[in-house]
Amino acid sequence: MKKLLIVLAFASVSLCSMAQDADPVQKYSVSTNSFWSNWFFQVGGEWNAWYSGQEHGSNLSNSPVKGFRSNPGVALAIGKWFTPGLGLRTKLQGIWGKQVNPSPLRTDVGNKYWTLNEQVLFNLSNMLYGYNPNRVWNFVPFLGAGVSRSMSYNTYGMGLSAGILNQFYVSRKVAINLELGWNRLENDVDGFDHTIGNRGWDSHDNDLYAEVGLTFNLGKASWDKTPDVDAIKALSQSQIDALNAQLNDANAENARLKKLLAEQKAPAAKEFVTTPVSVFFNINRANIASKKDLVNVQAVAKYAKDNNSKLLVNGYADSATGKPAYNQQLSEKRAATVADELVKMGVNRDNITTKGNGGVDELSPVSFNRRATVTVVE
Repeated sequence: MKKLLIVLAFASVSLCSMAQDADPVQKYSVSTNSFWSNWFFQVGGEWNAWYSGQEHGSNLSNSPVKGFRSNPGVALAIGKWFTPGLGLRTKLQGIWGKQVNPSPLRTDVGNKYWTLNEQVLFNLSNMLYGYNPNRVWNFVPFLGAGVSRSMSYNTYGMGLSAGILNQFYVSRKVAINLELGWNRLENDVDGFDHTIGNRGWDSHDNDLYAEVGLTFNLGKASWDKTPDVDAIKALSQSQIDALNAQLNDANAENARLKKLLAEQKAPAAKEFVTTPVSVFFNINRANIASKKDLVNVQAVAKYAKDNNSKLLVNGYADSATGKPAYNQQLSEKRAATVADELVKMGVNRDNITTKGNGGVDELSPVSFNRRATVTVVE
């Protein structure tokens, strides 16, 4: 029996290693789901092999399929995964077992029983290799404790349990189970108490079982990816930078107007419109970040219409992000966007020239470089 257990253990570890090597794992952090998510129900059929405490020194065959020690059984379980790697399961097993009485050997001595265990599940596939919603096979060792009762002999006993659950998912909601387990029970659960001189394995009743069954996931069975906080911060910062750039332009314009008022000198129309007017964009975008930027553009458009003036629209990108070829295309698109707005305001398309200047680092912070300017050239 010990040799059989060792072979099964090595086979499970080897199969797990091969399966994980072939699995295209997507490692990422996951969000904790609500209490009602990630529940599951299991049902299975078993083949039990009983190794009773009274077998000590009897030199009985260790084969788990001998008729005097094996019987079929059934199992039901309900559980919940609290993380992709850690879960709890309440499992009920039993009905048909055997009492192995070696003195003299009695065959087909039935022992109707049930065993109820609370077990901790460890999904090593997710714990060691990262959560992957598309993984077909999960390798899940478990440990637990519980109580058992023999209905044939009206005896109770506490016990421990351990084993390996292999789950092969055929869909997000259904998996096929192959489970090997061991229930180590008190020495009289099979109705026969014999502890004198017994130690270790022989001092308790042992139920080894192999089970084939199904898992049905209830409700939500997946785990959501944790939001990329760094990406959100970067996007928020770019928006803040754009707003700061607009505010700086507005403050500069206010300061200029205040100076003109202080000098009691009205600005010439030509002086006003020849000052470049800026329109700002978000990172990697060619649509205008805020329509408020078009207020000053409208003043330039009116002047151009009234005086049939030529306008130059320069587009820019920041050199801190993107490759040069991409930044060149982006700057040209930004210039074209502003030119389209000028045409909507009534400026003759023939009087507008656009130019893409690619990525630049003229202004600080870098978000100020994500803009297009409108200038009267004559």
